[in-house]
Amino acid sequence: MLDESDDIHPLFHGAPSGTEFKKLRKRIVRQTREAIEQYGMVTPEARDGAARPKWLVCLSGGKDSYTLLAVLYELQWRGLLPVDLLACNLDQGQPGFPATILPEFLKKMQVPHRIEYQDTYSVVVDKIPAGRTFCALCSRLRRGHLYRIAREEGCSAVVLGHHRDDILETFFMNLFHGGRLATMPPKLVNEEGDLFLYRPLAHVAEADCEKFARAMNYPIIPCDLCGSQDGLQRQQVKQILDGWEKNSPGRRQVMFRALTNARPSHLLDPKLFDFVGLALKTDEIEVNSPEIPRLS
Repeated sequence: MLDESDDIHPLFHGAPSGTEFKKLRKRIVRQTREAIEQYGMVTPEARDGAARPKWLVCLSGGKDSYTLLAVLYELQWRGLLPVDLLACNLDQGQPGFPATILPEFLKKMQVPHRIEYQDTYSVVVDKIPAGRTFCALCSRLRRGHLYRIAREEGCSAVVLGHHRDDILETFFMNLFHGGRLATMPPKLVNEEGDLFLYRPLAHVAEADCEKFARAMNYPIIPCDLCGSQDGLQRQQVKQILDGWEKNSPGRRQVMFRALTNARPSHLLDPKLFDFVGLALKTDEIEVNSPEIPRLS
């Protein structure tokens, strides 16, 4: 690994030297690199050195965003990610949010960053009825501010720390509650068409993010400061998936692989497959087909 040299990024100072951690780190780096390449997150122009893009890396202070930041810097450090990185934390005014932790951490780690304060929490509390969860509106408001910041900073992409389990949970939430087959895509373009949104951890398991961030002793900030987490549909889906995984280890990865192996002709959506136009081959077509050699 890179930290066998004295010249390493501060994010990796103090990394455990044990075999298990090295395997974990290598696996996360490999899976992140695979997602970046598979979904075309780095343009050919950037790889050729013609144009170096800038990514806004969103940092919440949770285990996933710390893992995201670290692995992107590792790929950049190895020369495998020809982009500039700007870490960004959006302080949304949640009661009890430790506002000094991330600025101090990023400064200590010598990570270019921007800290933005926007009191979206008060807006959400005012708009959402008592007893309802805040997450949907909170997420929309946060995304709007992040897009604005990305434009102001000259970034071409907003980069989020959603991992494999987030993607699976979203799929089942849409299946159970939304009546559609859909999830978080690893790459998409925003509605305005001027920014990409990337999820480089799409192939990484949540358990690996947690092991990595805790092993590195990053200052993790809890995600339940708003008090809106109890009874969430996502938590219910997570419990279902945990049960399946416990009874059949590896089930999550099998289900995730299914999301990359869709067969439109074996689903029921006529917008994806032309069922009406599906026809049998006639004898005449088979006989005259150029693929079938004629007997002389």
